[in-house]
Amino acid sequence: MAGINEAEARTAFDRFDANGDGFITATEYKSAMAQLGDHFVTETMAQAIIDERDLDGDRLLSFEEFWTYLNR
Repeated sequence: MAGINEAEARTAFDRFDANGDGFITATEYKSAMAQLGDHFVTETMAQAIIDERDLDGDRLLSFEEFWTYLNR
């Protein structure tokens, strides 16, 4: 994502991390996408998206993994 700085990325991440634990789950991802108007994202799809970006295999998305993905 060109032109996004770390503070903007943190704001976006925090919108998805509904419980504030520092990780985005498939449930949180699906919910955030629905709030943004995309009601077609299923939990299975959300988990697949997270798994694609998950570097440590815990099936969660940390801010570091999110930031790494944005800067690839």
